[in-house]
Amino acid sequence: MDERKFFNESATTRPATLQCPYCRSTEAHELRWLVRTKKNTIPSGADERDRLLFRKLQSYMVLLDDKAVCRNPRCRKRFDISGIKTTAFLVADQAGGR
Repeated sequence: MDERKFFNESATTRPATLQCPYCRSTEAHELRWLVRTKKNTIPSGADERDRLLFRKLQSYMVLLDDKAVCRNPRCRKRFDISGIKTTAFLVADQAGGR
């Protein structure tokens, strides 16, 4: 079974402070992320191996953007995004029910 059947997918943007390597200006950029949230129940048609895999899975985000454009009007060059992890695991709120 495909791993994507275990998740609900949605897109979101998150702010990140990036520095242009050309002009050294630091600006806030909105980066696009793909959020994969684990479903509450296992999909139908899953075998025993899929059930074991489903128990181990957790929700995560994947960075979609790999380049950004400098916001300085004099520069406006494209640069690679570095210093940001491309995958981030989402932690469930442990104190929410207590």
